[in-house]
Amino acid sequence: MTSTPSTPFAPLTGPIGFYPVVSDAAWVQRLLDWGVRTIQLRIKAADHTPAHIALQVRAAALAGRAVPGAQVFINDHWQLALAAGAYGVHLGQEDLSAVEGADIEALRGAGLRLGLSTHTPAELARAHAVQPSYLAIGPIYPTTLKVMPYAPVGLDQLKEWALQAAPYPVVAIGGISLERLPGVLACLSGGSDGVAVVGAVTLAADPRAAALAGVRLAGA
Repeated sequence: MTSTPSTPFAPLTGPIGFYPVVSDAAWVQRLLDWGVRTIQLRIKAADHTPAHIALQVRAAALAGRAVPGAQVFINDHWQLALAAGAYGVHLGQEDLSAVEGADIEALRGAGLRLGLSTHTPAELARAHAVQPSYLAIGPIYPTTLKVMPYAPVGLDQLKEWALQAAPYPVVAIGGISLERLPGVLACLSGGSDGVAVVGAVTLAADPRAAALAGVRLAGA
């Protein structure tokens, strides 16, 4: 069981708003150039060499540091994120394991922001104990981009769980298109909350237009 730390993770420096999840540092840079300020680099180890992943993490962290107000998170690769001086990391519940999980206290001590995934009320409670910078809830809708062993949360449960997540900002994720974004945002009550999208920008016919529309809809 996770014990409650005495010091919370550093808070976010701005609202989350529109939060694209992308697979390489080039996308991070592109989105920053288009005005997106919260971005996650999610690059899977099975698809790339360790050297390539390290290069991508360093490039993404550097791109984020160069833009005032940018909040660039690194998914999973917490050691590389720590070494690269990244703004933050996003971890799953499995990363909280005391045996094989991330060094939560090292990340906290270095001042990195932490986002944690949650899929059930029990996981929400467990994440609360870590005092992260934000809590992600999902999948909101069915998604084909990632195999999920959890049933979709849906909008009604999202609204309820978002209240349980307080005082932490909430990120809704999973199967969210630009068309669905307003309905999802309506379920979130905090001014710092956001909506993560995986394919809404990178798979769009016009990625820049999609990114600008997302920023406009989310207000950040």
